[in-house]
Parts: sequence; C-alpha cells; structure tokens
Amino acid sequence: LIATLIQIESCGNAQAVSGAGAQGLFQVVPSNFAAGENPFDPETNAHTALTLFGQALAGANGDIGLAFAAYNGGPSIFTMSPREWPKETQTYQYWGSGITDDAERNLSSSPSLQEWLDAGGSDLCNSAHQALGLP
Repeated sequence: LIATLIQIESCGNAQAVSGAGAQGLFQVVPSNFAAGENPFDPETNAHTALTLFGQALAGANGDIGLAFAAYNGGPSIFTMSPREWPKETQTYQYWGSGITDDAERNLSSSPSLQEWLDAGGSDLCNSAHQALGLP
C-alpha cells in the first residue's frame, strides 16, 4: 500500500508539488500539517499521509479501493456513489487498487502499473528521476 501511494503520488520525489499544492512523497495538502512541520521531510510527510490513509481505511471498513478513493477525494466520497466521484478520484481508485492487487498476487510484473505508466505515470516518474538526479 505504501509503495503504491508513493508511486502514484510522486514516483519517489520528496520535493514534488502538485498543481493543487499537495506536497512531498505522498502529496499531502498543506492544511494537514501542524505549524512548523516541514511537508517535504519524508518522515513528516509519511507520518501525516499514513495517518490520513489509515483514517480512510478505517472509514472504508478495510476496503482498500474505497480507502484509495477517500485518500484522493476526501471522506465525503463515503456518502457518494462511485459514479458521483470526481473523475480524478475514480481514476485514482482504479490505479491504486489495481497496482496493489497485482502486488498482493505476487505477480512478477504489474499489468496495472504498466497501464498507469502508459497513461501518463511515466511522465511523473521521468520528472522525479530528473528532480532526484537519477540516470
């Protein structure tokens, strides 16, 4: 779960910032941090993000797909039909669930991850590689 969250949020770039202002490895919205916390510190970002994901998982009664949707779209999605979720949340739930399911099935390669990469995830990873100074 943690690896999937990092993958689809930042592709491992602890300095990532989204167009909506989410920050760090797990792309946490700044309002979720306490005053003085550094959202780009991996440990701080992970602690905040995993607390939020844990709350989403609890609210989803252990349903991983629903927890991914709530992590992306907020807890209000619990009161909505999936058809009413924003398109971004529907897509996020699809990728998160698929990649996690492939990992849980111990596949040697992940068709869902490859589909995510082909659908634009590779752009995020290329940006992360450049930002991190990787070859």
